[in-house]
Amino acid sequence: MKLAEALMQRADAQRRLAQLNQRLQQNAKYQEGEKPAEHPAELLVEYQEVADLLEKWVVQINQANHHIRLANDMNMVEALAKRDRLKEEHTMLVKLADAALPEQDRYSRSEIKMVSAVDIKAIRKKADHVAKAHRELDVLIQQANWQYDL
Repeated sequence: MKLAEALMQRADAQRRLAQLNQRLQQNAKYQEGEKPAEHPAELLVEYQEVADLLEKWVVQINQANHHIRLANDMNMVEALAKRDRLKEEHTMLVKLADAALPEQDRYSRSEIKMVSAVDIKAIRKKADHVAKAHRELDVLIQQANWQYDL
């Protein structure tokens, strides 16, 4: 099985756990004299089975990631950490540029004028550069996901 397939299985298990959790919460109590829509004991058994499966996928994926080297000779674990950092940095830069835009809602010249404390154009250019680096690294990660077996 390819790493990408295992990642899809892991995501599916995470979704199923979230759904089972929600169903457990919905059936945790019921009106006296009625029956719950689903039996929580059965849902708990299914939840445990899916949680065990998820744990298995996480261990296998982490072990594979530790041994994989990307086309740029970066270790997969390092690449994943860098990709996450680049994504967060891009989000921060975009928010900074948006927050720095001076508002044009003054009604008269006597109102206080707000000015930008940063070079918005330079911040947006840096955000574009970071986004490009993120995309390029993501391509290498995706290639490795479909190249390597668990």
